[in-house]
Amino acid sequence: PEYVLIDGNRCPKLPMPAMAVVKGDSRVPEISAASILAKVTRDAEMAALDIVFPQYGFAQHKGYPTAFHLEKLAEHGATEHHRRSFGPVKRALGLTS
Repeated sequence: PEYVLIDGNRCPKLPMPAMAVVKGDSRVPEISAASILAKVTRDAEMAALDIVFPQYGFAQHKGYPTAFHLEKLAEHGATEHHRRSFGPVKRALGLTS
């Protein structure tokens, strides 16, 4: 793309011009559409992970840090699909004190 609009208040380093738009998903139709596509894609990925790892209940919590998800993470540990930068995952992996 020639120019990128990012929802939020910071831009990642990109090889093209970009601009952060605070509350972009409610102000810019293209950001809103991208947000919907991202959520639908994530939900589908979580449903697929639920088949492989049913003990985590990914289809139920969609990867969000609900009490149920945190309970299953503590019970079963993290998979290779869990985001390592997420505090509860770090704790489950023993990466924090």
